[in-house]
Amino acid sequence: MKKLNKKFWSGIVASIIFYAIVQILLTTGILNDVNRSTLLLIGVNIMLAVSLNLINGITGQFSIGHAGFMSVGAYTSAILTLDYNAPFVVAIIAGGIVASICGILIGIPTLRLNGDYLAIATLGFGEIIRIIMLNTEYVGGASGLSGIPSKTTWTVIFIFTLVTVVLINNFIRSTHGRACLAIRENEIAAEAMGINTTLYKVIAFTIGALFAGMAGGLSAHTFYVITPGSFNFLKSFEILVMVVLGGLGSTAGSIVGAVFVTLLYTYLRDVPEWRMIIYSIVLILMMIFRPGGLLGTTKFSLGKFGKKEAKANGDISDSSAS
Repeated sequence: MKKLNKKFWSGIVASIIFYAIVQILLTTGILNDVNRSTLLLIGVNIMLAVSLNLINGITGQFSIGHAGFMSVGAYTSAILTLDYNAPFVVAIIAGGIVASICGILIGIPTLRLNGDYLAIATLGFGEIIRIIMLNTEYVGGASGLSGIPSKTTWTVIFIFTLVTVVLINNFIRSTHGRACLAIRENEIAAEAMGINTTLYKVIAFTIGALFAGMAGGLSAHTFYVITPGSFNFLKSFEILVMVVLGGLGSTAGSIVGAVFVTLLYTYLRDVPEWRMIIYSIVLILMMIFRPGGLLGTTKFSLGKFGKKEAKANGDISDSSAS
C-alpha cells in the first residue's frame, strides 16, 4: 500500500510539473493559439477515451454511442451558461450528471444485450439524441448553439482530465472494478460467483456517460459553437478508434491513443475527406501487426507511466518478479 501511495503521489507531482511547464509556454507565447486549442482537444479526447475504455475495454461491452452522451453534456452545459448564467464548473458537472442519467435510462433496458445487439442499441441511442437536437428549435436546430462563452482554459482541462483518469483508474483497481473485469473475462462464470452482472454493467455505463458528458461540456466551451452534426456516428467511431488503437483494457493505452488520434486529426484538418480513410488504414495495420493495441495490456500507473503487467486484470503480480 505504501508503495502504491508513493507511486500515486509521485505521479501527481509529475503531472503538476508538466502542467506548470505547459502553462509557462502558453504564457510566454511559445505555444500559440493553435497549440492551445490542440492541447484542450487532447484533454477532451482523453476524457472520452478513458471513459469509453471503462465500458468497452474493462467491462467488455460494445458501445458505439458515446457521442450521444457527449452531446447531452455539451447542450446541457451550454444552455445553463447561455440562458441561466450558471457558473461554468456547475454547468459542466450538471452536464455530466444529465448524461449519466441518460446512461442509466439507456443502460437498464439494453445492457442485458451483448455484442452486436448492444452496439446497435447504443448506436440507435446516439442517433436518437442527434435527431432530437436537430429538430428542437430551442437548442438551435440544425444551426446549433452559438455564442457559447469560451471558458475552457488549460488549467480547467488539466484538472478535469487528471480527475477523470485518477477516479476511473481507482475504480478499476477497486473491488467493483474487479467485478467488471470478471464480467469481461466470462460473464457466465461471474454470475455463478454471485456477481450482479447487469448492475455492474449499468454502473460502468453510467460512469462512462458521466465523464463523456463533462467532456462534451468542456468541448462546447472551447469552440464557441455546437451543432448536432458534431456528435454523429463518426464521432463515436473516432472515440472507439482511440480506445482500440491504444489497447482495449489499458487506461494508459487510451491516453496514448487519444493523443495520437488528436494529433493525426490536427495534421489532417486540411484534408477531412481523407481522415476516416487513414483512420481505417491505421486500424487495419494495427490489427495485423499489433492486435493488442499500441500498449497492449499495459496498466496505468501515475508513478510509473506505462508499466507493463503480466495480466490485464492485474489481480496479483508474478511472484517471481520479486
